[in-house]
Amino acid sequence: MTDVFARLQSFGDRFRLERGLTPGEDWIGCDRLLDPWSDELGRVLDAERRVSGQVSDHATALTVLAVYAGTVTASAVLAWAVEGVVIDVRPHNVAVRLSRRHGFEAVGLREPAVTEGSLETLVSWVLDDHLLPLARAMRVRTRAGLRQLYGGVAHGCAAAFCVASRRGGDAAQLERASRLFLAAATGELDRLGTVVRLREGGREGLFYLRNTCCLYYTSAERVRCANCCLDSAEDRLANYRRALAEGGEPS
Repeated sequence: MTDVFARLQSFGDRFRLERGLTPGEDWIGCDRLLDPWSDELGRVLDAERRVSGQVSDHATALTVLAVYAGTVTASAVLAWAVEGVVIDVRPHNVAVRLSRRHGFEAVGLREPAVTEGSLETLVSWVLDDHLLPLARAMRVRTRAGLRQLYGGVAHGCAAAFCVASRRGGDAAQLERASRLFLAAATGELDRLGTVVRLREGGREGLFYLRNTCCLYYTSAERVRCANCCLDSAEDRLANYRRALAEGGEPS
């Protein structure tokens, strides 16, 4: 079990999962976020709107969900892809700590449960039990479009494969895993974007071309995400290739 968590963290801090949570450290239980009118969901949305300077509730929800899916449950997706195991990230077992910056300061597990699980188990725990109900709760609370919210879910899940592929992961293995996951995903996530594998300057990696927008460009930062669907696919691919050639991350 320890090896699984160490392997995940080797791909970067976004895949770090804290275990043995201490009461009083301001953890927010993720199961509380599925109630659209809970104080906890309000705290998460208010924190992001405050730090990013978003212009509306629905734009804030779209931004939060994309980041949430790319951090809170991404480790479970990556663990399945590289280790063939499933981490229990059902809402009752996960908690988050808010950050003073965009995103979350930490993600923790109440019980670090790892099982030799199937793809069906992964989809059930990550999507059916967690991310899709959260999207529906945000829809009720903010009136954000469900397709756009699901697009954030798809983007966040794809990030697990893409980021790892550029940080030492086997790009071919991760590409196969991404296709299997998106094909099995509920919520028709496979229609909301495409994972592409690129090679440039002796390096290769996976990148995501999303079909929906998280509206982060409406925040105080006024910047578009590297995979923003408001840019053409050709422009995004050129940006990705440039990042590979220069050894950096797309911006």
